[in-house]
Amino acid sequence: MSDSEEHHFESKADAGASKTYPQQAGTIRKNGFIVIKGRPCKVVEVSTSKTGKHGHAKCHFVAIDIFNGKKLEDIVPSSHNCDVPHVNRTEYQLIDISEDGFVSLLTSDGNTKDDLRLPTDETLLGQIKDGFAEGKDLVVTVQSAMGEEQICALKDVGPK
Repeated sequence: MSDSEEHHFESKADAGASKTYPQQAGTIRKNGFIVIKGRPCKVVEVSTSKTGKHGHAKCHFVAIDIFNGKKLEDIVPSSHNCDVPHVNRTEYQLIDISEDGFVSLLTSDGNTKDDLRLPTDETLLGQIKDGFAEGKDLVVTVQSAMGEEQICALKDVGPK
């Protein structure tokens, strides 16, 4: 190959980083995160059984899906690895709410993010709509994990 040849690579803006990482089941604690049935969940209860006749202590996880609120359970030998999702929380300023349920958010670098829907949680949805209608300056917290994003919290910064 010579230096005059140019190569063009199409980028999907993904560095190939995994959406999860392995962690030993015995080290996952309450309020941590775990993947159960392919869904990112927050652990609400962990109980560990003693080693039995077949030698493995088992961890019983009760967790709640961080996006849809469903309760999931799993039992894993404590010495085995579980998938743990990379969970990120980012704050954006709310600019606009469209009629079809999408929000327009201002990112920290000055661009807009227009691909998020309003949350399904009724109380949070009501707070966002009421605050926006009153002309308040609102900052929403967006939680993202495993390729999904959702508004999970709201902060009132004051009037515009």
